[in-house]
Amino acid sequence: MRNASFERKTKETDIYIEINLDGKGEHDINTSIPFLDHMLSLFSFHGSIDLNIRATGDIDIDYHHLMEDLGISLGEAVKKALGDKKGIMRYGEATIPMDESLAQVVIDISGRPYLVYKVSPGGKTLRGLEISLFEDFFRAFSNHSLMNLHIILRYGRDVHHTFESIFKAFGRSLRIATSLDPTKKGIPSTKGRL
Repeated sequence: MRNASFERKTKETDIYIEINLDGKGEHDINTSIPFLDHMLSLFSFHGSIDLNIRATGDIDIDYHHLMEDLGISLGEAVKKALGDKKGIMRYGEATIPMDESLAQVVIDISGRPYLVYKVSPGGKTLRGLEISLFEDFFRAFSNHSLMNLHIILRYGRDVHHTFESIFKAFGRSLRIATSLDPTKKGIPSTKGRL
């Protein structure tokens, strides 16, 4: 089983994550941000990745610290669960619709973090949550999981729908990239390491 737990405590946040990359999409998530809970539940379910998260933070100030630290923690948990990365597919891609929205997420577990984030949904906030913070979440995830992550919103009108399509695609593409390739035993790189 490729699973891991990760804990991060700072003066601003307290986060605990358990993840199983070979799961069934079972999840129990409480980040103190209801919309993010919903998005991470979609990520877990559609990626068939078991995920438990408990997180609190200084959300009385704003959501930034908690969103960024959750990205850091999820990235570290995924990296830990991947272990030596032997036999993984390495690349994953999913394009997912949600009503009028269409999002594409492409992943390379390359060992070289890089985020391309082309998302411009309408509106600036959703129930008090600044939607620009999702870019910080994904950048922190990319940096700490050591993945090349491309997130492209092809089109969409409703903010909820756009992020729903993004998180479903994120789960699906990560499941594909972390899946084991029966034709490969070693590191999926001509360099011999990721």
